[in-house]
Amino acid sequence: MGSLLPYALLSMGKGITLSELPDLLARPLNLQLADQHISLWIKLAYTLFVLILIPIYWKYWGPANFLWFSDVALFVSVAALWLESSYLASMMAIGVLLPELYWNLELVVRLLTGYKLAGLTDYMWNPRHPLLLRLLSLFHVVLPVLLILMLLKWGYTPEALYAQTLLAWGILFLCYKLTQPSANINWVFGPGNTPQYHIPSKYYLMLMMAAYPLLIFIPTHYLLNWFFA
Repeated sequence: MGSLLPYALLSMGKGITLSELPDLLARPLNLQLADQHISLWIKLAYTLFVLILIPIYWKYWGPANFLWFSDVALFVSVAALWLESSYLASMMAIGVLLPELYWNLELVVRLLTGYKLAGLTDYMWNPRHPLLLRLLSLFHVVLPVLLILMLLKWGYTPEALYAQTLLAWGILFLCYKLTQPSANINWVFGPGNTPQYHIPSKYYLMLMMAAYPLLIFIPTHYLLNWFFA
């Protein structure tokens, strides 16, 4: 039965043969929608949500918290929505789509099973944080959906990879210079929640500036280019 599965799948593809399969997989899927309009209500609701979040986050977490890549994407997505900019949407998708999807995976697994994975969502279960603050953090659920919607509407701009990489390097440098190691924003001082002390911090910064593009941005770029170009 299992040996028949590939042929069954191929038969659904209008006579595609095994020899044609590599060429088929190499072609972009081009999932862009014909209707490029995003409702005004979505734009207004998202903008209002961000305007409510900013003062609450500022008071509780402090302004340095806005240097997290996810927070940067939250704000830039407002501009992308109103400008209907594929370029800005593509930048933010390159930067945060994969991490955001993993954040959601952690949240769902913890919610359904109680099992903790890497701990990215631990704060969502911490009763010391106000409930309103944790509810606002559910923007991590909305953000990847919005980014995918914008890419479906306006397409993917491959050149955004370079701009996103430069932006990320600038943010990492600011995190290194302006924030405390204990905050470890964007893991600029160590993996996870705590700083590392095995190598000098400036060399670790250089390592992270290489790791983000190699492990997140470039793989995401190729996936997005395949799906939406």
